[in-house]
Amino acid sequence: MSEQEMNSYRFVSGKEPSDEMLTQLMREVADDANKRHKKATEDYFAEMRRSASLKKAKWASRINNAING
Repeated sequence: MSEQEMNSYRFVSGKEPSDEMLTQLMREVADDANKRHKKATEDYFAEMRRSASLKKAKWASRINNAING
């Protein structure tokens, strides 16, 4: 199936997609969902690491101030 045929299809056209079209659409949607999930997971853990570093530095400062007066 050509990319032009895929891009020209609209679900609202009243015409059912072929099995080939539907398979291709579902493959593209699944691929996009997987990429977005991976990026969201990476962003989430990067933010957690950043937050942990800030808290660690804050507590290290407090501990040093308590020890050294």
